[in-house]
Amino acid sequence: MTDVNLPPPKHLGHLFVVSAPSGAGKSSLIKALLAQYSSQANPLKVSVSHTTRQPRTGESDGEHYHFVDHSQFEALIEQGAFFEYAKVFDHYYGTSRLAIENTLEQGVDVFLDIDWQGARQVKAQYPQAHLVFILPPSVSELERRLIGRGQDSDEVIARRMRDAKAEMSHVDEFDYVLINDDFEQTLQAFHAIVLDKRQALTHQSLRHAQLLTDLLKD
Repeated sequence: MTDVNLPPPKHLGHLFVVSAPSGAGKSSLIKALLAQYSSQANPLKVSVSHTTRQPRTGESDGEHYHFVDHSQFEALIEQGAFFEYAKVFDHYYGTSRLAIENTLEQGVDVFLDIDWQGARQVKAQYPQAHLVFILPPSVSELERRLIGRGQDSDEVIARRMRDAKAEMSHVDEFDYVLINDDFEQTLQAFHAIVLDKRQALTHQSLRHAQLLTDLLKD
């Protein structure tokens, strides 16, 4: 039998970290991509974060967020339980290390919908993570989309635009960049990234170890 000296990945699933400025279409793209895989044997999943803020109308614990109080969250920080966490407007948000690793071990690809700072933290702790950044086609189009939502005041939109420029300045820290000009084309490119990682030799050597062994017998 011929030996195949491939360093197998630690987990069957892949971890994708997706960041974008508000209005670039990140959430819509992730939702559409997950819908494409919903009926397949190897589905995709969005990570459910922990937060200390109160549930909003229609939100349920374990589905939208894991809702905990400040003392619980800070205890989890001390335990090193998070891949990444941040405090935003007096509330903590964090990604559970154990939940992610358990899901990856089951062969499920996981998506983290977080900002560039969180992406940097995850990459430092989990170098195998694939970082994807979604860009708008132009600054003017990004502003048009934010205004078109009809959800924010002029002041909030101005702040989001300032935040967007700061966020986009970190695009060079990511592995992939998608420019969301045409939604369907961008979705296809997003899909191609997932397919590429699933077909990588190191990944296939773990998922189909017995098949490779059988095929390479002398």
